[in-house]
Amino acid sequence: MNSSPIQTALCSFGMSGRVFHAPFVNLHPGFNLYGVFERSKKTVTQFYPAVKSFDTLEEMLADETIELVIVNTPNASHYEYAKKALEAGKHVIVEKPFVTDSREGEELIKLASKQQKKIAVYHNRRWDSDYQIIKQAVDEKWLGEIVEAEFHFDRFKEELNPKAHKEVPGPGTGALFDLGSHLLDQALYLFGKPEAVFGDIYIMRPISQVDDYFELLLYYQGKRVRLKGSYQAREPFPSFVLHGTKGSFLKTRSDIQEGELQAGKIPTGENWGVDPESEKGLLHTERNGEIIREHIASPKGNYMAYFEGVYQAIRFGKPVPVTAEDGLEVVKVIEAAFKSSHQRRVVEY
Repeated sequence: MNSSPIQTALCSFGMSGRVFHAPFVNLHPGFNLYGVFERSKKTVTQFYPAVKSFDTLEEMLADETIELVIVNTPNASHYEYAKKALEAGKHVIVEKPFVTDSREGEELIKLASKQQKKIAVYHNRRWDSDYQIIKQAVDEKWLGEIVEAEFHFDRFKEELNPKAHKEVPGPGTGALFDLGSHLLDQALYLFGKPEAVFGDIYIMRPISQVDDYFELLLYYQGKRVRLKGSYQAREPFPSFVLHGTKGSFLKTRSDIQEGELQAGKIPTGENWGVDPESEKGLLHTERNGEIIREHIASPKGNYMAYFEGVYQAIRFGKPVPVTAEDGLEVVKVIEAAFKSSHQRRVVEY
């Protein structure tokens, strides 16, 4: 049994690599941050002096020391980079969204199987503190049977994203692929594949060329699930609203991990991922015949759990923490939602 650290490489060292991947790969004893592909800016060694900086993707993939490649590049390149990494005999983590076309995702799944390599999708927000308490409420039936759920990912942005690739119309751009893929993974992980989808996808801000508003209605037997995101929400709606046959639960989007990581903090210690005291969820339900209305603290957020899952999968054959099939299902719903929005009708897929 190979117990040595997994030699890991990143496909870029922008915000995603610096904030969401490198700190965990560097901290987890089961990984070694070995290399990064940096086409122009050479910044990784300022943070991690021992890491190799590769000038080309081909050079990096040809390095036989590397076992795992994290594809954390712009959405439209996920398929190409993941395919090349698998063909080079590497295990792969692909940033969300998995791909921009479901046919590409199906091809990658087949290729990973042929190569006998692990492929996982980085839907890290399953390990947000706020989502953890939502999942607990559903799993433990705090509200009886869920009949309605509404998840929001709202922001207020008058300006365009400085990353040009996020603002130019093309495959994988816009709020639904960006923020919506988080909400979809969270909803599908809780409730499974919907029977049908209705989508309303729109450009709200005159300055934007890609969608900055979406509302999806997922149809399930016995319940409805709404997913909504907007860049014009200065005062946001509660990010998670659950209604069930016995009660309701409301929760703000409160996970602190992204902010702490952007501030350069190391993801460790007893206070890592702990919600502020002011961000408890509101539970109003019936328990043992008694109506209760109380505020509930969330479990700690823990993105490291994702990387632990990948380590267990590669070294000990366990399932990956987010499968490529899960990532593919998100993309299929997005495709159905765009079709629905264009045709202004409910779509079965």
